[in-house]
Amino acid sequence: MAKMIHSMIRVMEEARSVDFYEMAFGLNVAERLDFETFTLIYLSNAECEFELELTVNKGREEAYDLGTGYGHLAVTVSELDSEHKRLTDAGLNPGKIVEFNRESALLARFFFITDPDGYKIEVLQRHGRFK
Repeated sequence: MAKMIHSMIRVMEEARSVDFYEMAFGLNVAERLDFETFTLIYLSNAECEFELELTVNKGREEAYDLGTGYGHLAVTVSELDSEHKRLTDAGLNPGKIVEFNRESALLARFFFITDPDGYKIEVLQRHGRFK
């Protein structure tokens, strides 16, 4: 059976992205591997073994086209309202909180936030299947 270990996104500026993911989600650099033409930065925290891999291609000057294939990353938090306030207070501009119901029952409460490179991250209240 396969075990998911990381997801990779390409970013323009290492420091800007590392700062965002640390501030927004408490992710810290687990490992940084520097190569001649690119750098890989693995981010993680104590909540989960799954990592986010940031790839910085050296010499890249134009932003990446996210296209229509990318959807979003998702994280869960224990207190959605306080996380929304914290991110708002930090100037990270999260979207509005949404309640999503199915058959008259709460399926999910969430909001989206966008990282410095335009990637969408869904922040969900821990509930039901979203643990």
